[in-house]
Amino acid sequence: MATHQFQTEVQQLLHLVIHSLYSDRAIFLRELISNASDACDRLRFLSLTEPQLSAGDSDYRIEVVADREARTLTIRDNGIGMSEAEAIEHLGTIAKSGTKAFLASLAEDARKQAQLIGQFGVGFYSAFMVAERVVVESRSARLGSDEGVRWESRGDGSFTTERIARAARGTSVILHLKDDAEEFLDEARLRELIVRWSDYVPYPIRMPKGGKGGEWEQVNSGVPLWTKPKETISEDDYRKFYHSACRLYDTPATRIHATVEGRLSYTTLLFIPSEKPLDLFDRERRGVALYVRRVFITDDCRTLLPEWLRFVRGIVDSDDLPLNVSRELVQQQAVVEQLRKQLTKRILDHLLKLAQSSEETERQAWQKIDAAFGMVLREGIVTDPEQRDRLARLARWRSTWTEAEAGRPPTGLEDYIRRAPERQREIYYVLAPSLEAARANPAIEGFVKAGREVLFLVDPVDEFVVQHLSEFDGRRLVNAAHGAADLLEGEGKRALEQKAKELAPFLSFAKERLGDVSEVRLSARLADSPACIVSEGYAISPQMEAMLKRLGQPVPAQQRVLELNPEHPLVQQLAALHAQRHEQQAVEILAALRDTALLAAGLPVPDPAAAARRLQALLTPRAAQAAAGESPGAAGERPSLDATLSK
Repeated sequence: MATHQFQTEVQQLLHLVIHSLYSDRAIFLRELISNASDACDRLRFLSLTEPQLSAGDSDYRIEVVADREARTLTIRDNGIGMSEAEAIEHLGTIAKSGTKAFLASLAEDARKQAQLIGQFGVGFYSAFMVAERVVVESRSARLGSDEGVRWESRGDGSFTTERIARAARGTSVILHLKDDAEEFLDEARLRELIVRWSDYVPYPIRMPKGGKGGEWEQVNSGVPLWTKPKETISEDDYRKFYHSACRLYDTPATRIHATVEGRLSYTTLLFIPSEKPLDLFDRERRGVALYVRRVFITDDCRTLLPEWLRFVRGIVDSDDLPLNVSRELVQQQAVVEQLRKQLTKRILDHLLKLAQSSEETERQAWQKIDAAFGMVLREGIVTDPEQRDRLARLARWRSTWTEAEAGRPPTGLEDYIRRAPERQREIYYVLAPSLEAARANPAIEGFVKAGREVLFLVDPVDEFVVQHLSEFDGRRLVNAAHGAADLLEGEGKRALEQKAKELAPFLSFAKERLGDVSEVRLSARLADSPACIVSEGYAISPQMEAMLKRLGQPVPAQQRVLELNPEHPLVQQLAALHAQRHEQQAVEILAALRDTALLAAGLPVPDPAAAARRLQALLTPRAAQAAAGESPGAAGERPSLDATLSK
């Protein structure tokens, strides 16, 4: 028996591994099984050219055996095995240049730098987190039965090796467990860990059936669904995998199953649900699991997809990531960022194909996705400038066109432009708290009358969307309730300008007496309603204003304009009252008009109590006339007012 000292760097690694590197010490089982799988892989490939290496035993396998009496856990394989020299080299030294400098920096900030650890193959050392003593018995497939090796260490700075007789090739790692690691002698716990971390290792992982030797039972599933040829997978297979792996029980709207080889090699099987998951707005939840060469790493890789794709479920299996020690650390790999870009592009390409398809099944799939996740996708327009244009092509809203006929689906910006008059260079929209409020907004009446389609932006994210998406394909996005509406041309425009000149004294009077609007003007924006409130400049929506107030945040001063419909009888009567110097009556009706216009726009009235008194005063003469059996306007005292109200 020979005693050896660990290389200095290995001693440092042992300390880091045992005390700080791993976030979950149960991961040791994943690491040792992965090493065993690699050993089987190496022998399988070598046997293609040297078949004698596996002669007599080509049934590759991994076995996990717990012995409660001896307090040992053994992980063994029949892979390539090691000679004594290889055991000393692989388990006692790190043959890598720059290791000292690396460890010097690691000591300063282990967590920050530890993602590099995966490059040095330190998974074996995780055994010392649960074992007070580790024994490795191995024989290389190239050597005879009398040239086996036993390697042993307590992780205290030294290890011993000795030559042993070993009939079978391969390696056994025997862990003499610490007192606080008794859970790893429990068969149920071991099975749970194997299924969780190593279910798709390509070789059978076996345990003694009933905890006794002689009869073996395979614990892992073996070949994962995503590695099988697509033509051999049935719809039922996909459905069962979605239900079990994604823990959702609807029927997915669509899936993406692809294998990519090139600068990055990976396989992905992704699903998009047809219904909203309960955790859709839980910012801590991610639905895509990450595997490395079929070994499970994490189902919480938050950097694998952008947040606006958080509804995507499934797996990504990478060949390029190091089989790292910690789910936190793997996310810092540069390869993950490259994967993120490729996966995002692939998903967007697939969604655009569905959205633009003429096939009924694909169109229905897209409509389900948009109904469930359209609002989440639009978050990306705000947060992801790189994908903004492509996401804008996916954005869908209801509009005056979709509401004009039953059964029309929400519309996209490209379809909006195709329907717009050739001379129209704007895309009109209105912000509202609900679809009903958007439909009823009087500010869009003139646009509908002029044949201009208006999009209904009713989700909370939409106000942020239009702040970041100012134009699309050369067309400006314009709020139909902002600024002066330029809807008239030629004679109609000149007639409105002439009418404004005639009513200039009345408009000035209205602005002066109302006081809380920046302007009162005539407008072609209205068709059936007498008045509406619009905003000037960079005003925020009523919904945003209300939210800021609830949060106790300062609200920027808003410039509100009262626009009047010169063709409406009520506005004409108002102008007549002013001309006849019935100013008090005119002010009462003007204030009522302003209050109703504010309410229609989703804004609060400045003085609700005064608004209620004003409305009651206006209604009282009509109620008295009705009680006396008189027709409106018969009382004589306020004929103009009553006639106006009757209209």
